[in-house]
Amino acid sequence: MSFEGNSVLVSGGAGFIGSKLVRELIKESANVVILDNFTSGDLANIEEIKDKIEIINGDIRDSDLPKILKKHRVDYIFNLAAFPFIPECYDKPQEFFDVDARGVLNIMLAAKETGVKRILQYSTSEVYGTAKYVPMDENHPTLPCSTYAVSKLAADRLCFTLHHEQKIPVIILRQFNVYGPRITQPYVIAEVIKQLSKSNKLKLGNINASRDFTYVGDAAKGAISLMKCDAAVGEVVNMGSGKDWSIKELAEIIGSLMGHKSVEFEIVQKRLRPLDVERLQADYSKMNRLTGWKPTTSLEEGLKKTIEWFKANGSQWIWEKKFVEEDKMWKWNNNSK
Repeated sequence: MSFEGNSVLVSGGAGFIGSKLVRELIKESANVVILDNFTSGDLANIEEIKDKIEIINGDIRDSDLPKILKKHRVDYIFNLAAFPFIPECYDKPQEFFDVDARGVLNIMLAAKETGVKRILQYSTSEVYGTAKYVPMDENHPTLPCSTYAVSKLAADRLCFTLHHEQKIPVIILRQFNVYGPRITQPYVIAEVIKQLSKSNKLKLGNINASRDFTYVGDAAKGAISLMKCDAAVGEVVNMGSGKDWSIKELAEIIGSLMGHKSVEFEIVQKRLRPLDVERLQADYSKMNRLTGWKPTTSLEEGLKKTIEWFKANGSQWIWEKKFVEEDKMWKWNNNSK
């Protein structure tokens, strides 16, 4: 299957993973259309490619979504539109469900109505909760630990059911943690880089929790390979590196790459989550079997690229414009549980 000459919609295409995915689709000679409400995404992420794509300021919940798909003759959809930052879900549970679950229903039904050939729905490893065994395959129990994760799991099952009930050609990608340039939320790697750009002192929450990290370039190429795979339609598929690192280990690697001889940690109570996922480690063997994909960027190499991008862009992340004050970023307090 080739994307050349086909119209491909990337919802959330001005976001972190979405903007990298758009760049890869351009290389595939696709006619790329971005649908984004710019709640999380930013035009700065697509500034140098804006003349090569179409940009629609819109929302996957919009009632006129079928008209948009018809107008642009959309053949394929990568749905990355979501409220993605877990700490915000504690204050906005209704908004998270509205976008991450109801929005998915809307885009799936619009895709069916307009004859879209295939949809790739971005899910998350957070639906699994803390690992009961590692590596975690697609049959691992789903025990979500946040409203965000619950809403994404609801969307998972919705897509799975719609595939069987309505014959909607959807693939469900359970993406483990991704990092790299253009991060649009204060995820841990971006936050650690930001703090270590000022000193060797870090204020963090649960530094013993471990995650599986994939470089954004590898993740985008993997998503494209999965979309091209006929055998993946109707399937749930993990994507990750197959390794996990604790936040403490990760911070020490970043510290070394940024020239610090050591890193000092301060555990901040209000950064501890009410329920936390202690460990995630992907089994991506199904992904490899279906597509041949495997990660090619080592953690150290990917972190170097991420740090270089941060420095080259004024040592500031896009999300810092949104989260101006630390207290706005971390609204909940562990003592109020």
